[in-house]
Amino acid sequence: MVHVGLDLSRTRLDVCVLGEVGDKLAVTTSPPDRDGLGVLVRKIAGFGEPVSAAIESMNGAHDIHDTLELLGWDVEIADAQKVKGLAPLACKTDRIDAWVLAELSRRELVPAIWLPDPAVRTERERARYRLHLVRHRTMFKNRIHATLMAFGKPCPVSDLFGSGGRRLLSRLELPEPWTANIADALEHIDRLDAEIDECTAELRHLGEDHPYAKLLTSIPGGVC
Repeated sequence: MVHVGLDLSRTRLDVCVLGEVGDKLAVTTSPPDRDGLGVLVRKIAGFGEPVSAAIESMNGAHDIHDTLELLGWDVEIADAQKVKGLAPLACKTDRIDAWVLAELSRRELVPAIWLPDPAVRTERERARYRLHLVRHRTMFKNRIHATLMAFGKPCPVSDLFGSGGRRLLSRLELPEPWTANIADALEHIDRLDAEIDECTAELRHLGEDHPYAKLLTSIPGGVC
């Protein structure tokens, strides 16, 4: 068995390969794309041993995990904070970080996180994206409310963004750029409304018989 530590940055993957007794077999780098990972796998295959690898949890780590697993490696995603707790003084450079991860793999001490399968990750992303849209819509609505408060304009309607509230906003006499900002915010709200409705319809269709559907409806911004 060879143990590989992978430290991911924006443009490259730092790689450290250790043998069973901790001897350093290779130190290299690789592009973090699928072609680069394929070349890396073929290079490490030259040692003639199965591969156990570890990479810190960060944006992009899941894709590298999935790609390398499909290419035959056993890959764990390590909790970044727990890795720093285990090796607080060692993690100074990307190369040293890769060595630390390889050493943790060799010693079977990788603080691995649970990784849901691709189907579950897809379901989560759909729900997260709708929540993301809802938060942005709320941000624009809050800006409009804050503008009215700044100019001492009361809001006599229960829903400022319903038909009555829109008529009230259209009659407001505010200086520029606040009038233009409100109009722009309303356009964003309308576009977000359409996107949220589309996401909601998709989630309802996909989640009709899903066991997690009732849990999703209980979170802020969840499908109702």
